[in-house]
Amino acid sequence: QVQLVESGGGLVQPGGSLRLSCAASGSIFSINTMGWHRQAPGEQRELVARISSGGSTTYADSVKGRFTISRDNAKNTVYLQMSGLKPGDTAVYYCDADAITTTRVLVHEWGQGTQVTVSS
Repeated sequence: QVQLVESGGGLVQPGGSLRLSCAASGSIFSINTMGWHRQAPGEQRELVARISSGGSTTYADSVKGRFTISRDNAKNTVYLQMSGLKPGDTAVYYCDADAITTTRVLVHEWGQGTQVTVSS
């Protein structure tokens, strides 16, 4: 009923920047919290950042000061601007969203993931 599609991943050198986007579509009445998580090989998925519908943000300590999460409510899209990238940021990045559908059902959805590789 609600689909999330990420884009913007790729290969970047240490110290470089990338901007991830995640667009929600489908039978959406409203979207509450949207977020970004990441999962490196052999590791558990971890929260990177989240943003409420009102714009309140939360960041993992490891990305504070380097990553910025934002959203465009009119486009049902969340962004993750990443700068000062480190090899340790290499992972598959997933967006997620808590949404209310047009039938007033609360759902939690994940995107398919986008690979970010930081390497020289």
